Amino acid sequence: METMPHILVVDDDREIRDLLARFLERHRFRVTAVRDGREARRAWPTGHFQLVVLDLMLPGEGGLDLARWMRSQGDVPIVILTAMGEETDRIIGLELGADDYVPKPFNPRELLARMRAVLRRTADRTGRRTDDAAALRFAGWTLEPARRRLLNPEGVEVPLTGGEYDLLVALVERANRVLTRDMLLDLLRGRQAGPFDRAIDVAISRLRRKLEDDGRQAQLIKTVRGGGYVLAADVQRA
Repeated sequence: METMPHILVVDDDREIRDLLARFLERHRFRVTAVRDGREARRAWPTGHFQLVVLDLMLPGEGGLDLARWMRSQGDVPIVILTAMGEETDRIIGLELGADDYVPKPFNPRELLARMRAVLRRTADRTGRRTDDAAALRFAGWTLEPARRRLLNPEGVEVPLTGGEYDLLVALVERANRVLTRDMLLDLLRGRQAGPFDRAIDVAISRLRRKLEDDGRQAQLIKTVRGGGYVLAADVQRA
């Protein structure tokens, strides 16, 4: 018998928790629903969750802080719930490595579709883990997928957020190809960018700083006018 994925729902609205629990259980998910960060931390050690649905507007510990803590504990995918129009939260969520976001109010069926897409991508990444173990070298830098870390030309590790790491992998694996913002968001989160969504631009800017790539005269991650971005380097797989 197929094991039901265990989902952690974190939302302080009791109606939303109850609605999601009933809806997801009807679609063959096991659900643990909690109201805040304290209850989420209490459930975490024994939950063995496959995915987290996380509201950012929580009492006490905020959702972004809780997402940052969850990322430090492991690579469980996170779908964040944000208030409509809160672009800053979406950008920060992407930087933290959230796998998708859904604005409130939301349709449970849309959330379900997003969750299933995230779980499929997670399964695909797990299946490719052996192939991805080889180090990737470009312009003196080394990306080690097995350890999810970046080394500079001197061999010193450069810390990356989850979003920065995922974005760099997407660029490195498609070096010398122009990737539009929509393509990058689709590769990273399985969705298309909205007309005012600057998440990719902000993440590119931060990633350039980590790679010591001057934004105005960037030579490594180049901006293509009217197109998107391209990693202008040859990549070798060790």
